Amino acid sequence: QAVIMQAFAYHSTKDYENSRAAAQRFIDFYPADEDAAYAQYLLALSYYDQIDEVGRDQGLTFQALQALRTVIEVYPDSEYATSAILKFDLAFDHLAGKEMEIGRYYLRRGHYTSAINRFRVVVEDFQTTSHTAEALHRLVEGYLSLGLTNEAQTAGAILGHNFQSTEWYDSSYKLLTANGLKLRDRGNNWLSQIYRQTVKGQWL
Repeated sequence: QAVIMQAFAYHSTKDYENSRAAAQRFIDFYPADEDAAYAQYLLALSYYDQIDEVGRDQGLTFQALQALRTVIEVYPDSEYATSAILKFDLAFDHLAGKEMEIGRYYLRRGHYTSAINRFRVVVEDFQTTSHTAEALHRLVEGYLSLGLTNEAQTAGAILGHNFQSTEWYDSSYKLLTANGLKLRDRGNNWLSQIYRQTVKGQWL
């Protein structure tokens, strides 16, 4: 009990390193104790509570995700599981936000290939986050800047199917039609594969 209270006390004063150490010590020595779930949750919070802005080192975010996943998977029936799931989703969204920030930076400076690579990561690996619609629109912008109209139109088609009520769809629609293009699947590229999977349900 003293160890878990120590972990809580350290966390309350934002001494995250010592809080994490005390929580881990509790888990190592008392893995079957009824407070083990709370210790794991405190350990996760020691990472999560330091994720305060997109521009920071993302190593903490990855560590928070791992620790939160442990709470969810090892202690699914605990009172901390629901909070851990919510924080996991927010941390996951945070990582996507970092990719978007870097992608927009490259796009503004005309480094279109580097920008596209960042937005592709969001579309492929973070498709459940709040950033996917903008990532698809930025792909439209990036590919049009490179003259790759098939990819631009396909990105627009995915956007139109999944995010038609967003401002990003409106912007892509105007941009594509202004260039005499349509929002439709064209060519055989990585976006075409996503289009076939998400729109047509063709996984092979």
